[in-house]
Amino acid sequence: MKGNLLKHIGLFSVLLTLSFLLMQFVWRVSSAPAPAPGVPPADKVNLALRRTAHLLLQAAGDSTSNIPPVEQTALYTWLIKLERNFDYARLPGLLEASLKQHEITTPYDVSVVSCTDNSILLGYNKADIAPDQSVPCQAREMDVLCNNLQVSFLIPVKTQPSLPLTGWIISAILATVLYFLGLRRWQPAVASQDTASPEPHAGGASWLSFGQSRLDVANQRLHCAGEQHHLTYREAKLLHLFVQHPNQVLERNTILEQVWADEGILVGRSVDMFVSRLRKLLKADESVQIVAVHGVGYRMEVGVF
Repeated sequence: MKGNLLKHIGLFSVLLTLSFLLMQFVWRVSSAPAPAPGVPPADKVNLALRRTAHLLLQAAGDSTSNIPPVEQTALYTWLIKLERNFDYARLPGLLEASLKQHEITTPYDVSVVSCTDNSILLGYNKADIAPDQSVPCQAREMDVLCNNLQVSFLIPVKTQPSLPLTGWIISAILATVLYFLGLRRWQPAVASQDTASPEPHAGGASWLSFGQSRLDVANQRLHCAGEQHHLTYREAKLLHLFVQHPNQVLERNTILEQVWADEGILVGRSVDMFVSRLRKLLKADESVQIVAVHGVGYRMEVGVF
């Protein structure tokens, strides 16, 4: 019984785990966060940065230089190269105006990065812009001729909510239902499916007929071709199992579980020994034979000779 208990516990644990994983998947799919609000469209960022670069160069007296393409260097980071100095003090106002023109209101960080060694020369956050459009360090001079203007938008990260208590409860219920459905499906064939039917007999006993023999399970008696035998409890139980499944192969493990499980210890050699006993008891009935199926188990052949 201990072996069966461990199997049932193991089966239920597997079903519970699978049910939980299924509920977790359903929960994540159903509660998947929508795209983070405020994510700026790439095309609008491109236009806003090109406008800013054009106005910076124009303020520096350059109205002829080509403006290079805007590069997206990370998920929410864009960069444009300016190959000459510009007035850093004018950058906050011009950039903010360009972003607003394209309806971009997402918070951002700005960095002025050297083209030569990628060092950050200047920078600020949108929140640093004062009402007069000034930012810290704007009075510092820019000695490097080539600078990359980099803008990184700050998108809030949404955490995935964990599976609520109701999800755990539903997982447990689902596992329980699956367990009992599986238990019914995997149970050995019950008496109602047996081909051998009980026959009433004198003395109130119920007999199962097979071949030229009859078995009284309750009283552990066997009538075989006119001979009567008294069986042990285990012999009667094993023969009953064979009678319930005539001409069917019974695996060794199935026989052990059905006949010896109540002992708690399953010994494979016991099957062979008790089959040998039954063969001797049934020897007089030529219509019944218990044959070994190599590597699998045994089959009681009835009326096929």
